[in-house]
Amino acid sequence: MEFRIADTFTDSLGRLTADEQKAVKTTAFDLQLNPASPGMSFHKLDRAKDKQFWSVRVNADIRLIVHRTAGSLLLCYVDHHDKAYEWAERRKLQTHPRTGAAQLVEIRETVQEITVPVYVEEQKPKAAERKKPLFPHIADDALLDYGVPVDWLDDVRAATEETLLTLTDHLPREAGEALLELATGGTPRMPQTVQTVDNPFEHPDALRRFRLMSNVEELQRALDYPWDKWTVFLHPDQRELVERDYNGPARVSGSAGTGKTIVALHRAACLARSHPDTRVLLATFTDTLASALHTKLLRLVSSEPRLAERIDVHSLDALGLRLYKAHFGPAKLADRALIRGLLRDASTAVECHRFSERFLLTEWEQLVDAWQLQNWEEYRDVARLGRKTRLPEAQRAILWSIFERVIKELDNRQTITQSKLFTSLASALSKSRNSPFDYAVIDEAQDLTVAQMKFFAALGADRPNALFFAGDLGQRIFQQPFSWKSLGIDIRGRSRTLRVNYRTSHQIRMQADLLLGPEIRDVDDNAEKRSDTVSVFNGPAPSIHALNDASEEARHVAGWLNELSELGVHPHEIGLFVRSEAEIDRAVAAATEAGLPYKVLDRNVSTVSGYLSISTMHLAKGLEFRAVAVMACDDEIVPLQGRIEAVGDDADLQEIYDTERHLLYVACTRARDHLLVTCVEPGSEFLDDLRQ
Repeated sequence: MEFRIADTFTDSLGRLTADEQKAVKTTAFDLQLNPASPGMSFHKLDRAKDKQFWSVRVNADIRLIVHRTAGSLLLCYVDHHDKAYEWAERRKLQTHPRTGAAQLVEIRETVQEITVPVYVEEQKPKAAERKKPLFPHIADDALLDYGVPVDWLDDVRAATEETLLTLTDHLPREAGEALLELATGGTPRMPQTVQTVDNPFEHPDALRRFRLMSNVEELQRALDYPWDKWTVFLHPDQRELVERDYNGPARVSGSAGTGKTIVALHRAACLARSHPDTRVLLATFTDTLASALHTKLLRLVSSEPRLAERIDVHSLDALGLRLYKAHFGPAKLADRALIRGLLRDASTAVECHRFSERFLLTEWEQLVDAWQLQNWEEYRDVARLGRKTRLPEAQRAILWSIFERVIKELDNRQTITQSKLFTSLASALSKSRNSPFDYAVIDEAQDLTVAQMKFFAALGADRPNALFFAGDLGQRIFQQPFSWKSLGIDIRGRSRTLRVNYRTSHQIRMQADLLLGPEIRDVDDNAEKRSDTVSVFNGPAPSIHALNDASEEARHVAGWLNELSELGVHPHEIGLFVRSEAEIDRAVAAATEAGLPYKVLDRNVSTVSGYLSISTMHLAKGLEFRAVAVMACDDEIVPLQGRIEAVGDDADLQEIYDTERHLLYVACTRARDHLLVTCVEPGSEFLDDLRQ
């Protein structure tokens, strides 16, 4: 007998208490082992329109809804007795007549009306726009092709901007995504047709909501983390990127919440599974992100322990130190404070120049060290990408005399920079026949340095499937842009953008996107479009409030936190973010005022159950919460005035504004359902964009 679970089951399981979940899991395991066991208490649902729905008794109050046929059993839903029965009575399992995909469809006549939530009304569209149907010219055949159930065609035909998001909550996911795509001017992906799939559960769109459980280990993995649906269900677009063969380096991009990291995780597992006896690297930006990736990887491959043994998860810094030690011995790294001191000493020793310390530091970091320039000729001839200050050769010669002293002093101290470390590794790999990894999957790739990209190019730029990058140009907050192609990483024709946002509500995504343009291009002219991204769920509009002083801001945020608690949002589902450590006390004051326990995160600390998380925006990368407050968005804090005043090159000012915008975007898009942005007057100029 085929045993499957539906995503509606994992969703409902996650809403139960820990004790209730434990009882449900025991019943589910028993069902998988022997669904015909006399101990199983099946009850026919007489009022259900689908006569193959049954309830299974878990305990005195909890009921599990299953769809049972002679050859299959599908776990559909679980809840308290009355709610479980009501859910089953409003749905039926059917095969879509056009696409051939299995769908759990809400029965139209049970929905009395589609009510628009109050928070949608706050947007106050014009009366004519509210009532204007969105799809008057879309033929029924086309809507059916997109997976819209027959019973819902009239509702789709009557949908307006005001009702669309609420309507999509009642439709199968592929139909809702197609309608959102149409409403935003895009062209939806056409679902696969019935002729190519014999089993309706094996249709690509069905695989995103139904999964066959072949053994107890698979079922246990799915039930242990019901909120992590990505371990079991993948969108067809994501699955295609994961399983595809590439004849060179490939990249997946997309705005925050579109599942780039999930694709990277599944890609690493797929490569290890498809190529036995190979080693796969899964790398990301920081130790904290690497730890989170490793935890998710173990959940993904928990039933395949030997697979996990062949996937190495590292932060880029840890990876570099490990490999450098293996090739050259332990590395003694120079920190930024040491570089500043060496530049200061060298600048004093060289007379007749007016270059500021800030200019020297940025010239060093963005050109000399980044590109590992080793002699006067290389520095003289290097393309000054992103550096608008024009320097005659005589001025460059003076600068090189300063930088040359710094390089010699680093050599004397037997100290290297991160760029030197990765450049040395790239050189060693290019001369070696043995690579430490057969395949590499790199998350947060938008913040790779020049030297790190050289390293990955040497690792496998010339081998099929060897390099897979995931990142978002709109979240680049650490590195200057540069040409990947010039370093041997050419992703043209192998770059795809994910468009479906699962993590962030439509309202939050739309408002956060106002911080960025509709399209972002890299130096190699690869474009990432954001205008056709769609969110698949609705939520309250973000709130932006300007307060008179920090005390009033703390009280306002505390009131918001208390309202969240009344809505059932737990402390560990909330994040408070500020621009830098200097503003941490303002977030602490709000949490204290609300009486909620909190943890201030650093680079080595992950979120803790039962505690609200407080962090700087830079450490927010990779995190997600049901609710987020971005505090202290004051003028001269966002963007940070200290960075602006220290500008040493005309190009730096635009780069600072870009990365500060990206930083605020990262913080805002950590929120799933609720977003609050606060400032003390006068507020950041970026808030004017958010209010549009």
